[in-house]
Amino acid sequence: MAGLLMDRKIDRDVTKLVVDDPTGSLEVLVFNKDLQETANSLLMDQFVMFTIVPGKNGGFIVKELVVPDVPDHVTNRSKTETYAVLISDLHVGSKYFMEKEFTEFVEWLSSPDPIARKVRFVLVGGDVVDGIGIFPNQDKELLLVDTNQQMLKAAQLLDKIPKHIKVFIIPGNHDPGRRALPQPAIPEKHNLALWNRENFFMLGNPSMLELNGVKILMFHGQSLDDVVGTTPGLSYSQPAKAMRVLLKARHLSPIYGKRTPIAPETEDMMVINDVPDIFHSGHIHVVDLDMYKGTLIVNSGAWQTQTAYQASVGVTPTPGIAVIVNLATMKVFTKDFTEKE
Repeated sequence: MAGLLMDRKIDRDVTKLVVDDPTGSLEVLVFNKDLQETANSLLMDQFVMFTIVPGKNGGFIVKELVVPDVPDHVTNRSKTETYAVLISDLHVGSKYFMEKEFTEFVEWLSSPDPIARKVRFVLVGGDVVDGIGIFPNQDKELLLVDTNQQMLKAAQLLDKIPKHIKVFIIPGNHDPGRRALPQPAIPEKHNLALWNRENFFMLGNPSMLELNGVKILMFHGQSLDDVVGTTPGLSYSQPAKAMRVLLKARHLSPIYGKRTPIAPETEDMMVINDVPDIFHSGHIHVVDLDMYKGTLIVNSGAWQTQTAYQASVGVTPTPGIAVIVNLATMKVFTKDFTEKE
C-alpha cells in the first residue's frame, strides 16, 4: 500500500503510523527496530509505501517500508580544476550584517590567492537583504528601512565581484517578492542593478544548475524549520542532517500547514526529480557539511552575527565563512573571514 503520512505516535516498542490516500486512511504498526528507525524519521505529509500483514490481534503490521529516497550515484565532476563558492544569508540592511567581513570576502575573490584565482562561480542561496516587516519590531534591527535601499546596497557590494565569475542568486524568505514556495526570482523592479549585469543570474527558489557538468540544487531552506521542529534527533546545530531528510523524501517542502507557506501550483516544483551532485541551502545560519549517496550536502551559514531572536531560541550561528568546493575533486574548503591576521 502507499499514501501520505498523516500522523505518527512513537511508543517504547511500537510506532503507529496513519497513512492517507484518496480512498481513506489506515493505521499501521511498526514493531521491527530497524524499520522503526526509518518510520520515526519520516516527515508529515511525506509519501511512503508499505508491505503489511494482518496482526494476530487485529490491525496491520509493517513488514517492509519504502521511501522515495535518492539512489546511490557516482558524483559528476568538472573536467577542469574549477572552484565554486557557496554563500547565503547576507541580510544586507540589518544592524547585524557583517559588511566588513563580506567586503573582505569580495576583495579576496580578486586577490592572487591560488584558490581565489580558480573561482569561476559564486552561488548565493537567498536572504540577500533583511527585508521589511518580516517579523515584529524588525525596524529596530535595521540600518536601512527601505527594501530598495537594501537591494541597492547589496548590488553595490556584489558588483565588486570580478566579471569573470558567474554569480547565481536565488531569493529567501527575507527578500522582496513572493514569500510562498516555489519563489520566482527577486522581482526586477527591486534590483535593476543586479538584473542587468552579464555575469549575474537571478533565479527562482529552488533552482537546479549544471556548472561544468556538476548538478547543483539550490534551495534557500525555509522548510528546514518544520523538519527540525517535527523530527526527533534533529537540531539547528546540524542543518545538513535535516537536509539529508529532504533528500530521502525526494521533496524540498513535504510538510504542509506549518511555518512554510506553499503556493498551490498546478505542478509540484518542490519535488526533487534529478539527483543533485551538490545540495546547497542556507536559512539556518550554521555552516554544516555532509555526504549522502554521492550527493554533497552544504549549508553555507550566513554573513549576519547572532540576532536577538536567535539568542532567545538558542541558535548559535557560524557567520562570515565562505564554503569553497573544487568541482573537479569535490573537496570542500572553508575560509573564515572573521579570523584575525
